Amino acid sequence: MTDLPTSAGQLAHLLPPSWKAQITTWLAEDTPSFDYGGFVVGEDPRTATLWGKSAGIVAGVPFFNEIFAQCGCTVEWHLEEGAEVLPSKENNGKVKVATVRGPTRQLLLGERVGLNMLARCSGIATKTRKMVRLVREAGYTGILAGTRKTTPGFRLVEKYGMLVGGADAHRMDLSSMIMLKDNHVWSRGSITDAVKAARSVGGFALKIEVEVQNEAEADEAIEAGADIVMLDNFTGDGVKVAARSLRERWQGKKSFLLEVSGGLKEDNVAPYVCNDIDIISTSSIHQGTGYVDFSLKINQ
Repeated sequence: MTDLPTSAGQLAHLLPPSWKAQITTWLAEDTPSFDYGGFVVGEDPRTATLWGKSAGIVAGVPFFNEIFAQCGCTVEWHLEEGAEVLPSKENNGKVKVATVRGPTRQLLLGERVGLNMLARCSGIATKTRKMVRLVREAGYTGILAGTRKTTPGFRLVEKYGMLVGGADAHRMDLSSMIMLKDNHVWSRGSITDAVKAARSVGGFALKIEVEVQNEAEADEAIEAGADIVMLDNFTGDGVKVAARSLRERWQGKKSFLLEVSGGLKEDNVAPYVCNDIDIISTSSIHQGTGYVDFSLKINQ
Protein backbone atom coordinates (compact mmCIF):
# COMPACT_ATOMS: atom_id res chain seq x y z
CA MET A 1 0.00 0.00 0.00
CA THR A 2 1.21 3.50 -0.78
CA ASP A 3 0.43 6.48 1.42
CA LEU A 4 0.86 8.83 -1.51
CA PRO A 5 -1.88 9.55 -4.06
CA THR A 6 -1.52 7.60 -7.28
CA SER A 7 -1.95 9.46 -10.55
CA ALA A 8 -5.29 9.28 -12.30
CA GLY A 9 -3.70 7.76 -15.38
CA GLN A 10 -2.35 4.82 -13.42
CA LEU A 11 -5.53 4.10 -11.46
CA ALA A 12 -7.67 4.40 -14.59
CA HIS A 13 -5.81 1.35 -15.93
CA LEU A 14 -7.49 -0.74 -13.22
CA LEU A 15 -10.99 -0.14 -14.52
CA PRO A 16 -12.74 -3.14 -16.14
CA PRO A 17 -14.26 -3.13 -19.65
CA SER A 18 -17.76 -2.82 -18.18
CA TRP A 19 -17.26 0.48 -16.35
CA LYS A 20 -18.33 2.77 -19.18
CA ALA A 21 -21.62 0.90 -19.49
CA GLN A 22 -22.34 1.81 -15.86
CA ILE A 23 -22.05 5.47 -16.75
CA THR A 24 -24.45 5.01 -19.66
CA THR A 25 -26.90 3.58 -17.13
CA TRP A 26 -26.45 6.58 -14.79
CA LEU A 27 -27.19 9.01 -17.62
CA ALA A 28 -30.21 6.99 -18.76
CA GLU A 29 -31.57 7.00 -15.20
CA ASP A 30 -31.24 10.77 -14.94
CA THR A 31 -32.94 11.48 -18.29
CA PRO A 32 -35.35 8.59 -18.92
CA SER A 33 -37.50 10.44 -21.47
CA PHE A 34 -37.63 14.05 -22.73
CA ASP A 35 -34.94 16.57 -21.76
CA TYR A 36 -37.15 19.61 -21.23
CA GLY A 37 -34.42 21.84 -19.81
CA GLY A 38 -32.18 20.91 -22.73
CA PHE A 39 -34.87 22.10 -25.13
CA VAL A 40 -34.79 25.47 -23.41
CA VAL A 41 -31.02 26.03 -23.70
CA GLY A 42 -30.30 24.46 -27.09
CA GLU A 43 -27.02 23.30 -28.64
CA ASP A 44 -24.84 26.45 -28.75
CA PRO A 45 -21.25 25.67 -27.71
CA ARG A 46 -20.40 26.94 -24.22
CA THR A 47 -17.71 26.67 -21.57
CA ALA A 48 -18.38 25.79 -17.95
CA THR A 49 -16.16 25.89 -14.87
CA LEU A 50 -16.02 23.13 -12.27
CA TRP A 51 -15.54 24.85 -8.92
CA GLY A 52 -14.38 23.23 -5.69
CA LYS A 53 -16.27 24.82 -2.82
CA SER A 54 -15.03 22.87 0.22
CA ALA A 55 -11.73 21.39 1.32
CA GLY A 56 -10.97 17.86 0.22
CA ILE A 57 -9.21 15.52 -2.20
CA VAL A 58 -10.15 15.37 -5.89
CA ALA A 59 -11.12 11.81 -6.85
CA GLY A 60 -13.18 10.27 -9.66
CA VAL A 61 -11.49 11.92 -12.64
CA PRO A 62 -11.92 9.08 -15.18
CA PHE A 63 -15.61 8.69 -14.29
CA PHE A 64 -16.21 12.44 -14.61
CA ASN A 65 -14.36 12.48 -17.95
CA GLU A 66 -16.45 9.60 -19.30
CA ILE A 67 -19.75 11.14 -18.16
CA PHE A 68 -19.03 14.23 -20.22
CA ALA A 69 -17.49 12.28 -23.11
CA GLN A 70 -20.78 10.39 -23.44
CA CYS A 71 -22.48 13.79 -23.49
CA GLY A 72 -20.21 15.01 -26.31
CA CYS A 73 -18.13 17.33 -24.10
CA THR A 74 -14.46 17.65 -23.18
CA VAL A 75 -12.86 18.21 -19.77
CA GLU A 76 -9.63 20.08 -19.02
CA TRP A 77 -8.38 19.56 -15.45
CA HIS A 78 -6.59 22.26 -13.49
CA LEU A 79 -6.06 20.05 -10.42
CA GLU A 80 -4.77 16.50 -10.71
CA GLU A 81 -6.51 13.54 -9.14
CA GLY A 82 -5.36 13.21 -5.54
CA ALA A 83 -4.69 16.95 -5.25
CA GLU A 84 -6.20 18.91 -2.38
CA VAL A 85 -8.93 21.49 -2.89
CA LEU A 86 -7.97 24.38 -0.63
CA PRO A 87 -10.59 27.16 -0.71
CA SER A 88 -9.22 30.65 -0.18
CA LYS A 89 -10.60 34.19 -0.08
CA GLU A 90 -10.25 34.46 -3.87
CA ASN A 91 -13.29 33.70 -6.06
CA ASN A 92 -15.55 33.78 -2.99
CA GLY A 93 -13.76 30.79 -1.51
CA LYS A 94 -14.03 28.66 -4.66
CA VAL A 95 -11.19 26.83 -6.42
CA LYS A 96 -11.10 26.31 -10.19
CA VAL A 97 -10.82 22.53 -10.59
CA ALA A 98 -11.64 21.93 -14.28
CA THR A 99 -13.06 23.47 -17.44
CA VAL A 100 -15.78 21.62 -19.39
CA ARG A 101 -16.63 22.49 -23.00
CA GLY A 102 -19.48 21.39 -25.24
CA PRO A 103 -23.03 22.10 -26.45
CA THR A 104 -25.05 23.81 -23.71
CA ARG A 105 -27.69 21.10 -23.57
CA GLN A 106 -25.04 18.40 -23.26
CA LEU A 107 -23.18 20.24 -20.51
CA LEU A 108 -26.33 20.28 -18.44
CA LEU A 109 -27.11 16.63 -19.21
CA GLY A 110 -23.86 15.61 -17.53
CA GLU A 111 -23.87 18.22 -14.79
CA ARG A 112 -25.72 16.55 -11.91
CA VAL A 113 -24.54 13.01 -12.64
CA GLY A 114 -20.95 14.24 -12.76
CA LEU A 115 -21.21 16.35 -9.62
CA ASN A 116 -22.92 13.64 -7.57
CA MET A 117 -20.26 11.08 -8.49
CA LEU A 118 -17.36 13.47 -7.95
CA ALA A 119 -18.64 14.69 -4.58
CA ARG A 120 -19.05 11.15 -3.26
CA CYS A 121 -15.79 9.74 -4.63
CA SER A 122 -13.84 12.77 -3.41
CA GLY A 123 -15.46 12.50 0.01
CA ILE A 124 -14.25 8.91 0.33
CA ALA A 125 -10.74 9.82 -0.80
CA THR A 126 -10.67 12.70 1.68
CA LYS A 127 -11.78 10.56 4.62
CA THR A 128 -9.38 7.82 3.60
CA ARG A 129 -6.38 10.16 3.38
CA LYS A 130 -7.18 11.51 6.83
CA MET A 131 -7.42 8.02 8.36
CA VAL A 132 -4.17 6.90 6.71
CA ARG A 133 -2.34 9.92 8.12
CA LEU A 134 -3.84 9.34 11.55
CA VAL A 135 -2.61 5.73 11.87
CA ARG A 136 0.79 6.63 10.43
CA GLU A 137 1.19 9.40 12.99
CA ALA A 138 0.34 6.81 15.66
CA GLY A 139 3.25 4.68 14.44
CA TYR A 140 1.42 2.08 12.35
CA THR A 141 3.41 0.66 9.42
CA GLY A 142 0.91 -1.92 8.14
CA ILE A 143 -2.04 -1.73 5.73
CA LEU A 144 -5.17 0.38 6.21
CA ALA A 145 -8.01 -1.15 4.20
CA GLY A 146 -11.67 -0.53 3.44
CA THR A 147 -14.33 -3.24 3.52
CA ARG A 148 -17.04 -4.76 1.29
CA LYS A 149 -19.72 -2.58 2.93
CA THR A 150 -20.19 -0.61 -0.27
CA THR A 151 -23.23 0.74 -2.15
CA PRO A 152 -24.75 -1.68 -4.70
CA GLY A 153 -24.16 -0.32 -8.19
CA PHE A 154 -21.58 2.20 -6.98
CA ARG A 155 -18.90 -0.14 -5.59
CA LEU A 156 -16.35 0.57 -8.32
CA VAL A 157 -16.39 4.30 -7.62
CA GLU A 158 -16.20 3.83 -3.84
CA LYS A 159 -13.30 1.38 -4.07
CA TYR A 160 -11.58 3.76 -6.49
CA GLY A 161 -11.91 6.61 -3.99
CA MET A 162 -10.23 4.48 -1.29
CA LEU A 163 -7.26 3.90 -3.60
CA VAL A 164 -6.92 7.60 -4.41
CA GLY A 165 -6.92 8.30 -0.67
CA GLY A 166 -4.05 5.86 -0.12
CA ALA A 167 -5.79 2.84 1.42
CA ASP A 168 -6.06 -0.76 0.29
CA ALA A 169 -9.49 -1.46 -1.22
CA HIS A 170 -9.66 -4.95 0.42
CA ARG A 171 -11.67 -7.55 -1.53
CA MET A 172 -13.91 -6.26 -4.29
CA ASP A 173 -16.63 -8.91 -4.01
CA LEU A 174 -17.46 -12.43 -2.85
CA SER A 175 -15.35 -13.87 -5.65
CA SER A 176 -12.23 -12.02 -4.45
CA MET A 177 -10.54 -14.03 -1.70
CA ILE A 178 -12.57 -16.38 0.51
CA MET A 179 -13.69 -14.79 3.76
CA LEU A 180 -15.24 -17.14 6.29
CA LYS A 181 -17.22 -15.20 8.85
CA ASP A 182 -19.14 -16.44 11.88
CA ASN A 183 -22.18 -17.43 9.80
CA HIS A 184 -20.04 -19.58 7.51
CA VAL A 185 -18.38 -21.34 10.45
CA TRP A 186 -21.65 -21.90 12.34
CA SER A 187 -23.30 -23.26 9.21
CA ARG A 188 -20.43 -25.64 8.43
CA GLY A 189 -19.89 -26.76 12.01
CA SER A 190 -16.27 -25.79 12.68
CA ILE A 191 -13.48 -23.51 11.49
CA THR A 192 -11.43 -26.52 10.41
CA ASP A 193 -14.18 -27.97 8.24
CA ALA A 194 -15.00 -24.55 6.77
CA VAL A 195 -11.36 -23.90 5.78
CA LYS A 196 -11.02 -27.40 4.33
CA ALA A 197 -14.14 -26.94 2.19
CA ALA A 198 -12.98 -23.50 1.03
CA ARG A 199 -9.56 -24.79 0.05
CA SER A 200 -11.10 -27.63 -1.94
CA VAL A 201 -12.67 -25.15 -4.36
CA GLY A 202 -10.45 -22.08 -4.00
CA GLY A 203 -7.30 -24.01 -4.79
CA PHE A 204 -3.92 -22.29 -4.69
CA ALA A 205 -5.09 -19.04 -6.30
CA LEU A 206 -7.39 -17.68 -3.59
CA LYS A 207 -6.42 -16.71 -0.06
CA ILE A 208 -8.67 -17.78 2.79
CA GLU A 209 -9.48 -15.41 5.65
CA VAL A 210 -11.25 -16.49 8.83
CA GLU A 211 -13.02 -14.20 11.29
CA VAL A 212 -12.35 -15.23 14.92
CA GLN A 213 -13.58 -14.09 18.31
CA ASN A 214 -10.73 -15.33 20.53
CA GLU A 215 -7.23 -16.85 20.51
CA ALA A 216 -8.48 -20.43 20.53
CA GLU A 217 -10.41 -19.84 17.31
CA ALA A 218 -7.37 -18.08 15.83
CA ASP A 219 -5.20 -21.10 16.63
CA GLU A 220 -7.70 -23.40 14.96
CA ALA A 221 -7.83 -21.21 11.86
CA ILE A 222 -4.04 -21.05 11.58
CA GLU A 223 -3.69 -24.80 12.11
CA ALA A 224 -6.34 -25.40 9.42
CA GLY A 225 -4.33 -23.34 6.92
CA ALA A 226 -5.99 -19.91 6.91
CA ASP A 227 -3.90 -17.28 5.15
CA ILE A 228 -5.41 -14.38 7.10
CA VAL A 229 -6.95 -14.31 10.56
CA MET A 230 -9.31 -11.46 11.42
CA LEU A 231 -9.50 -10.52 15.09
CA ASP A 232 -13.03 -9.19 15.13
CA ASN A 233 -14.46 -6.92 17.83
CA PHE A 234 -11.51 -7.29 20.21
CA THR A 235 -10.58 -4.46 22.58
CA GLY A 236 -7.43 -2.49 21.82
CA ASP A 237 -5.52 -4.19 24.63
CA GLY A 238 -7.00 -7.54 23.62
CA VAL A 239 -5.71 -7.13 20.06
CA LYS A 240 -2.18 -6.37 21.23
CA VAL A 241 -2.08 -9.31 23.64
CA ALA A 242 -3.59 -11.78 21.15
CA ALA A 243 -1.42 -10.65 18.23
CA ARG A 244 1.81 -10.93 20.23
CA SER A 245 0.79 -14.32 21.62
CA LEU A 246 -0.10 -15.71 18.19
CA ARG A 247 3.12 -14.43 16.64
CA GLU A 248 5.23 -16.09 19.33
CA ARG A 249 3.28 -19.34 19.37
CA TRP A 250 3.35 -19.89 15.62
CA GLN A 251 6.76 -18.43 14.79
CA GLY A 252 8.56 -20.67 12.31
CA LYS A 253 5.57 -23.03 12.05
CA LYS A 254 2.91 -21.30 9.98
CA SER A 255 2.81 -18.19 7.81
CA PHE A 256 -0.27 -15.97 8.20
CA LEU A 257 -1.47 -12.37 8.28
CA LEU A 258 -3.41 -10.79 11.11
CA GLU A 259 -6.23 -8.32 10.49
CA VAL A 260 -8.19 -6.31 13.03
CA SER A 261 -11.68 -5.00 12.33
CA GLY A 262 -14.93 -4.03 14.02
CA GLY A 263 -16.26 -0.49 14.37
CA LEU A 264 -12.90 1.24 13.97
CA LYS A 265 -13.06 5.00 13.37
CA GLU A 266 -10.86 8.07 13.66
CA ASP A 267 -11.78 8.59 17.29
CA ASN A 268 -11.16 5.02 18.51
CA VAL A 269 -8.51 3.45 16.24
CA ALA A 270 -5.43 4.63 18.16
CA PRO A 271 -5.57 1.89 20.88
CA TYR A 272 -5.61 -0.75 18.11
CA VAL A 273 -2.45 0.48 16.42
CA CYS A 274 0.01 -2.39 16.78
CA ASN A 275 2.64 -3.54 14.29
CA ASP A 276 1.98 -7.19 15.11
CA ILE A 277 -1.20 -6.52 13.10
CA ASP A 278 -0.75 -6.54 9.31
CA ILE A 279 -4.10 -4.99 8.32
CA ILE A 280 -6.48 -2.55 9.97
CA SER A 281 -9.79 -2.63 8.09
CA THR A 282 -12.59 -0.13 8.51
CA SER A 283 -15.82 0.81 6.77
CA SER A 284 -15.64 4.33 8.23
CA ILE A 285 -13.61 5.55 5.25
CA HIS A 286 -16.48 4.84 2.85
CA GLN A 287 -19.71 4.55 4.87
CA GLY A 288 -21.30 7.71 6.21
CA THR A 289 -18.53 9.92 4.89
CA GLY A 290 -19.00 13.57 4.02
CA TYR A 291 -18.99 15.00 0.53
CA VAL A 292 -16.63 17.42 -1.13
CA ASP A 293 -18.75 20.25 -2.52
CA PHE A 294 -18.42 21.03 -6.23
CA SER A 295 -20.49 23.11 -8.65
CA LEU A 296 -20.49 23.43 -12.42
CA LYS A 297 -21.30 26.91 -13.74
CA ILE A 298 -21.62 27.93 -17.38
CA ASN A 299 -19.37 30.93 -18.00
CA GLN A 300 -21.16 34.15 -18.90
